[in-house]
Amino acid sequence: MHGEPGAGPIVPTLPPMTDFLAETRPVATPGKVQAAATSSLAWLNREISTLQFNRRVLAQARRDDVPLLERLRYITIVSSNLDEFFEVRFADYLELGRQPGTGVSPRDLKQVAADAHALIDEQYALFNDEVMPALQREGIVIVNHAERDAAQRAWVARFFEQQVRPLLVPVGLDPAHPFPQVANKSLNFIALLGGRDAFGRENRIAIVKVPRVLPRVIRLPDDVSGGRQAFVLLTSVIRAHLGELFPGREVTYFSQFRVTRDSDLDVDEDEVKNLRQALRTGLTTRHFGQAIRLEVVSTCPDELSGFLLQQFQLPEEALYRVNGPVNLVRLNQLIDQADADHLRFPPFEPAWPERRLPRERPMFERLREGDVLLHHPFESFEPVVQFLRQAVDDPDVLAIKQTIYRTGAQSVLMDLLLEAARRGKEVMAVVELKARFDEEANINWAERLEAVGAQVVYGIVGLKTHAKMMVITRREGGRLRRYAHLSTGNYNPRTARLYTDVGCLTADPDLTADADAVFQQLASLVKLRPPRQLLTAPFGLHRRLLRHLQQVADAARAGRRARVVVKINALTDVALIEALVAAGQAGAQIDLVVRGACMLPPGVPGQTERIRVRSIVGRFLEHTRVLYFAWGDGDDEEVLYLSSADWMSRNMYRRIEVAWPVRDPALRQRVIDECLVPYLHDTRDAWTLAPDGHYERVRPAAGEGVSAQQALMALYSR
Repeated sequence: MHGEPGAGPIVPTLPPMTDFLAETRPVATPGKVQAAATSSLAWLNREISTLQFNRRVLAQARRDDVPLLERLRYITIVSSNLDEFFEVRFADYLELGRQPGTGVSPRDLKQVAADAHALIDEQYALFNDEVMPALQREGIVIVNHAERDAAQRAWVARFFEQQVRPLLVPVGLDPAHPFPQVANKSLNFIALLGGRDAFGRENRIAIVKVPRVLPRVIRLPDDVSGGRQAFVLLTSVIRAHLGELFPGREVTYFSQFRVTRDSDLDVDEDEVKNLRQALRTGLTTRHFGQAIRLEVVSTCPDELSGFLLQQFQLPEEALYRVNGPVNLVRLNQLIDQADADHLRFPPFEPAWPERRLPRERPMFERLREGDVLLHHPFESFEPVVQFLRQAVDDPDVLAIKQTIYRTGAQSVLMDLLLEAARRGKEVMAVVELKARFDEEANINWAERLEAVGAQVVYGIVGLKTHAKMMVITRREGGRLRRYAHLSTGNYNPRTARLYTDVGCLTADPDLTADADAVFQQLASLVKLRPPRQLLTAPFGLHRRLLRHLQQVADAARAGRRARVVVKINALTDVALIEALVAAGQAGAQIDLVVRGACMLPPGVPGQTERIRVRSIVGRFLEHTRVLYFAWGDGDDEEVLYLSSADWMSRNMYRRIEVAWPVRDPALRQRVIDECLVPYLHDTRDAWTLAPDGHYERVRPAAGEGVSAQQALMALYSR
């Protein structure tokens, strides 16, 4: 690894760089790797691999070294992840299972469903048997109806009467009152009634929708909490008074239920004339897509669960009986309301890179001296905000171009773009309207930007704009000069405190010209000249990655240094997997740090024994994409890229993505030292992938082990 001669890692308590370079010079292997070598290797199932990732997240809730409220938060994160899994991944998988020739069999579908059932059962067992009892010992309790004393029941009764009952509309089912429309992920009660209604009829089933406008977790006042932090769930409040909604009837049985629906917006872009309008129309119907999963409480009678399955046209395998609250995601409200800072992660404030980017110095002046890398969340995202703010305030800045993927409903960056347009600067925003679950926010931003005169485009038909870029054009000394920000992550200050990402502020003429050309193409649809530095998808990125892997394989066969280290969020593209396998079989040493789904089985004797795969699950969500290839000893025989793209077919062929080389030796060394070395030597938050698709936690040889994230936090807290 070249760069600063003899440089060791700047992250404390980690092994030296020589360990990172170990085993990189293979014995020469004569002949070429045969294509058949990979054909007998069975790829891992992507959906099961995704569920395996959620098992690793759930394992965080078992860790004694994780604060208790954070353990509960990991449980809620799993629920949120599973919602998206069923809404998107499993919905698509079911569709493939209905089509001949896709390779998805009924057995595959049952296997994925069984794995999901097992994971959810584990999640609720952990919630009931470990986390909630531990919180109770800390004086934080959820009090159900049976446990409430007289004072608590009286308070809950008043709350129900004053705040809840006026919003409830129970619907008794009969031919004039058919089964109601049930929105995606909405919470409802189903009740089986005895007796007759006011008109003397025996309509036996009623539905009660739980209002979304009400908090799901309610804290009891101190005067009735019994000296503890006591909470009640909204569903428990309704359950305790369900009978009052049906005077003269007996509630024989009841259950909460929740249906998860296919939530991918399906818009035929070749047919629509206005994509924004078509998507806005689609948002109104998204909540009522095809049902995928039905959740009920474990005590739900078969009569009621069977009735619901029939209404939603679901098979028995789609029924998930849960031993606790339906929708654990809403318990985030308990985490937020609890007064117990000692049960949360200690606060961490991202550092401003004062030495490399002095606050008092204009950024444009500083960037003319060289690039600045920002490593989030260890370093603050605020310099990116200031970069745009200085551009807005600078009269010499003439134009600002930015991609918008996930910025959130509230965004200081979008407010700055609006202000720039109001001040008469040329503002171009490439708004990705199909950023899943952010469509409405992005449509709103697009309309607001257009209203103040910004030029808004929506990318390319059939392709999502996933690249993260900002280009600023400034008049300097009678000529125009570009500055840019490129990033592996979104323009979202909130997630920049929760996700690991790397951003680059640059005035490099080649890189900024390439980035500007991408914006020109997204607006005009013209062909790009060959870029000088930037790799883009769906054009040259995939080919370049395959070429580098071929170079590594050729070097390995010749006995030269051959090394691949890739840190990404997912690995599912078959062509890239096959190229990795071929390079490993040629003798290259390959390390993959893959946060989520990985279809490549490592360590298979005779096929992938030179490939290692690990996953890091810690306090922050790993999101950086870093790609390192070495195919010899020369400076021109290694390259390191930062990228917006994961190694998935959709990223390579159906998205606008970018990757760019880090050419400055010191900056490249820093990326290696912070984004690769720590993660290869992590013995606290790391998991290794076995050939059969299961993951095992890495155990330290002695002591508590080394956490890459914690080492980086310590580094930037100095």
